[in-house]
Amino acid sequence: MSYITLIKLVSTLVITSILAHNGYAQSPKRARDWGIHIGVIKTGYLNSITDVNGISVGHTTIKKGDSVNTGVTVIVPHQGNVFQQKVPAAVYTGNGFGKLAGSTQINELGNIETPIVLTNTLSVPAAMSGLITYTLAQAGNEKISSVNGIVGETNDGYLNDIRGRHVTEQDVLIAIESATTNKVIEGAIGAGTGTVCFGFKGGIGTASRKLPSSLGGYTIGVLVQSNFGGVLTIDGVAAGEYLQKFSFSNELLNNVDGSCMIIVATDAPLDHRNLMRLAKRAMLGLGRTGGIASNGSGDYVIAFSTAEQNRVMHQTNNLPKPILNLPNDAISPIFMAAIEATEEAIINSLITATDTKGFRGNKVSALPIQQLVPLFTKEKK
Repeated sequence: MSYITLIKLVSTLVITSILAHNGYAQSPKRARDWGIHIGVIKTGYLNSITDVNGISVGHTTIKKGDSVNTGVTVIVPHQGNVFQQKVPAAVYTGNGFGKLAGSTQINELGNIETPIVLTNTLSVPAAMSGLITYTLAQAGNEKISSVNGIVGETNDGYLNDIRGRHVTEQDVLIAIESATTNKVIEGAIGAGTGTVCFGFKGGIGTASRKLPSSLGGYTIGVLVQSNFGGVLTIDGVAAGEYLQKFSFSNELLNNVDGSCMIIVATDAPLDHRNLMRLAKRAMLGLGRTGGIASNGSGDYVIAFSTAEQNRVMHQTNNLPKPILNLPNDAISPIFMAAIEATEEAIINSLITATDTKGFRGNKVSALPIQQLVPLFTKEKK
């Protein structure tokens, strides 16, 4: 039995145990469940990055006592062999205090050839090792000798014994093999287990938008790993100011540094150039939540298109290949959708997170959403 086959056999049991351990038997309430309707474009069916057809998301959550709160979250662009059928992509750096492995090749060649892995800062090497093992083991990849794995990170060292480097190659493999195209579990799970955002518990969040047929009918999905600071704003409401808890307000919250990884996916046929333009707009969504992309924050956006006709085949005959690409004048609705979905994904990451006691007795409380609900008096229809 191969190592990958063994991982497949145990992954279902592991992910079930993870969800039960973290109290996620039932999904936590999200922004819209509390009457907070961000933006004007309709959401996709699940209001998740997995509304983009073919995308799957998986988590491995690692909790050991109070000191270890970390994990892995993976985003798989499609259900085939991603190395053999690469997807058009781009990376935009909002603030570059981070370790986004594989980013230079994405922007050089304009595509992604592995799943995307999110984890903590010091676990990037382990995550990369897991991606390499996974890719080399896939049928059809027997002769490849180079893999550009994509690993993003945020620093969860306040709640997690980050120097212990508890993420392993196996954790990455389990997350990939357990990835699902269904609803994404959010909050303090996977790579968001130990993150902190706006002084509250951060985590994994997701959202999507579905354009009307008159604008192409495309779906835009976003997933975030939130771990940054600023003055929290929710759908235009100054929530951080209202709660009197925001960066620079006192010594405990003086540190705004952290990071935010933002993954933007769409089924719209876009090339590298327009995906770069799309990635830039996602930072506007972060700004709408009150994030400031501080000096020590690694804020990165990875944008990719799942349009099957534009996949980049690893095996080619070196002949020109026709591709579909939306004209520039058709891109603005997709920009707007990405901004709205990014904003909502970040807010979902906060609302779905839970109180966490962590490393060295550090504690971070979840956003007290019930105190904020009265501020949202006009529910959008």
